[in-house]
Amino acid sequence: MRIVGLTGGIASGKSTVSNHFKAHGVPVVDADIVARDVLKKGTGGWKKVVAAFGEEILQADGEVDRPKLGQIVFCDPGKRQVLNRLLAPYISSGIFREILKLWLKGHKVIVLDIPLLFEANMDKWTKPIVVVWVDPATQLRRLMARDRTNEEDARNRINAQMPLDLKRSKADIVIDNTGSLEDLNAQFQKVLFQVMKPLTWTEFALSRQGALLALLSITVGVLAFRKASL
Repeated sequence: MRIVGLTGGIASGKSTVSNHFKAHGVPVVDADIVARDVLKKGTGGWKKVVAAFGEEILQADGEVDRPKLGQIVFCDPGKRQVLNRLLAPYISSGIFREILKLWLKGHKVIVLDIPLLFEANMDKWTKPIVVVWVDPATQLRRLMARDRTNEEDARNRINAQMPLDLKRSKADIVIDNTGSLEDLNAQFQKVLFQVMKPLTWTEFALSRQGALLALLSITVGVLAFRKASL
């Protein structure tokens, strides 16, 4: 089984690349979707976060006001660390469950779309690692245009994440998204070819097919041994 790590920064175009993978039939485990699920009303993550940040972060229906919570933690590194520490176990468990479901279905290649791939030390479970990169000026301009926010708020959100240049230095594959959508699509086709190449023997052994083959081989070996012993 091959678990591809996909990461980037806010307004870098990571979600666009993720959608390209989905459009080409490659299953994607989206950490942001998992994170939304673990914050739903009544869940363990919801209870931990409300206890730490107070009921003022809740909407009228009791759900977490995610934009309000985001504004709080983006402006305060200490509170951001608290939030990440509280939710990390729930998000990790949710991601593992999604990967397990896809493994049981027999998928050989899975993309793990996670913004905090390196920060959460989940990069050691993924190979190759794909980083969607843009230069700082482009990232700032796109974020301000996308969220219709001012420069100060946009910079705070960007600075709350690991710098893209550092992520790029840790990548196996870099997608430079400073150009047009056509440029991005052309790069993606090359990345898709690399990601979908045949599995190595180690990767195959970790797939469901490899596990079944190993089980079959062991069963045949045991039966042959028993027959020879009679």
